Amino acid sequence: MQKSAVYFTDLRARPGTNLLEKLQKLIRKAGIEQIDFDKKLVAIKIHFGEPGNLSYLRPNYAKAVADVIKSLGGVPFLTDCNTLYVGRRKNALEHIDAAYENGFSPFSTGCNVIIADGLKGTDDIEVPVVGGELVKNAKIGRAIMDADVFISLNHFKGHECTGFGGAIKNIGMGCGSRAGKMEQHNSGKPTINHSACRGCGMCAKICAQSAISYGPDKKASIDHAKCVGCGRCIGICNFDAIYNGNYSANDDLCKKMAEYSKAVVDGRPHFHISLVVDVSPFCDCHPENDLPIIPDVGMFASFDPVALDQACVDACNKMAPIPGSLLSEQLAHGHDHHDHFTNTSPDTNWEVCLEHAEKIGVGSRTYELITVK
Repeated sequence: MQKSAVYFTDLRARPGTNLLEKLQKLIRKAGIEQIDFDKKLVAIKIHFGEPGNLSYLRPNYAKAVADVIKSLGGVPFLTDCNTLYVGRRKNALEHIDAAYENGFSPFSTGCNVIIADGLKGTDDIEVPVVGGELVKNAKIGRAIMDADVFISLNHFKGHECTGFGGAIKNIGMGCGSRAGKMEQHNSGKPTINHSACRGCGMCAKICAQSAISYGPDKKASIDHAKCVGCGRCIGICNFDAIYNGNYSANDDLCKKMAEYSKAVVDGRPHFHISLVVDVSPFCDCHPENDLPIIPDVGMFASFDPVALDQACVDACNKMAPIPGSLLSEQLAHGHDHHDHFTNTSPDTNWEVCLEHAEKIGVGSRTYELITVK
């Protein structure tokens, strides 16, 4: 099997240059100019960050990518789809406000912000998944599928359900409409351990489906008929009172993300960029961010999103944990799976996603790393 090319540059910016110029040089060396951008509408898929979180990618990086695309004749726009959970990005108006608050505006990035699945997250299109095992038709935000060219600009970080969030997570989960996100999450639904529940109310507050209620004993219960399995309640509980009894659920989620990614990229030009900086243990969907688990690594680019994710995770696993981080705490308790992301979130197995993505033809885990000075 031929190796996919993944290009890398470090974060050293010596006098006379800067990181934005290095990013532009990287993507040009990686071959972005091979794409015909002339008068093409170009979706740049990015995560705008939940307000309160400070680990999302700075809008300066988006502008650097957009400027290259415009120089090649393309018409770029920044995009994401609405979220399932309660927060500031569950409808297009709040989502755009959140993007502007975090610095993503036409004035700062040089291109418009479009929420791909519309005002209420219902503007999607069903896209066949060739070779899909769990998903036959993915529900993708319409604006993303209307674009002529697809670019993913990814913040590579940890994730509590998938091990890490990189290109496949940004594409598969990120491009799914609200219904698409529900489809990806719904293989497993959490359960309450009543002996551990303190009745604090935080899980009910964060549930977008009103699926959590409290009995006379002030213990929480989940109505599985309403629950979509998004897992936000698990993340918000400080007392480990909520757990997922379906131990294959995270694996199914990883496979569905891979299948959704294939629906997005099949049959049109696509290119992928990952910045391994501020590697927080959890997703940028959280309204907060924890101390990074490892030092910053660098910037990567490739036509192959699977190879890109593999190269990024390999680079991360070569880094020493940051003292005081969640990763270092897990290791101190003897939880060593010899992988930084599994160590951070022990119930996850990121390899399932990349194995499945390779199997269905999204890309290859075999890569050649090419360094750009």
